[in-house]
Amino acid sequence: MDPISLNNEDSRFSDILPHDINALHSQISQCHLCDLSKTRQRVLSGFGNANAEIMIIDAYPSMLEDESGDSFSGRAGSSLKKMIENVLDLNINSIYLTHILKCKPSHQNKVLDTEFSSCKPYLLKQIELVNPKIIVSLGELAYTHLIKDSNSFENVRGHKIPFENRTLIPIHHPSHLLRNPSLKKCTMGDLQIIKGCLTQ
Repeated sequence: MDPISLNNEDSRFSDILPHDINALHSQISQCHLCDLSKTRQRVLSGFGNANAEIMIIDAYPSMLEDESGDSFSGRAGSSLKKMIENVLDLNINSIYLTHILKCKPSHQNKVLDTEFSSCKPYLLKQIELVNPKIIVSLGELAYTHLIKDSNSFENVRGHKIPFENRTLIPIHHPSHLLRNPSLKKCTMGDLQIIKGCLTQ
């Protein structure tokens, strides 16, 4: 697929953010840029290895994640952990996992574009600092808000997309797989593509 680059509007604010991942996490934890700061229990800034080869990006934290602070809570989180450990043969502590939106949505899981826009500079800075070889986006919402692509999700799912000198691979979200188990077979194929990229 054709390479995708961020536009200036996406990247300009990341230049003023901390150049240290721990300092960035601290700033994110104190963020009040949107109204979600009034309803969240906690901020899920990011988890895992700050030098990871693979970064996994979800769209937003679930209610369980907001309550527990654990990015692998609930059935979807448990499924994601199994994908990482059993299929990719990686320890969860060797990857870096984050969300585009750092707080749980307050609109019955309907996220406003302005909320994504407020959080996106944090995500772009995380990508810059972790500098992963591979980015895996979970689900259609994470993919479309990461790169503002108008392509159908099914046309890009499982494909290796050149993205800012990295490889982006969109896959189905684990929660979507739980509702649609027939898609697990194609997702296994997508995970094998990711695993192959790690050994190249």
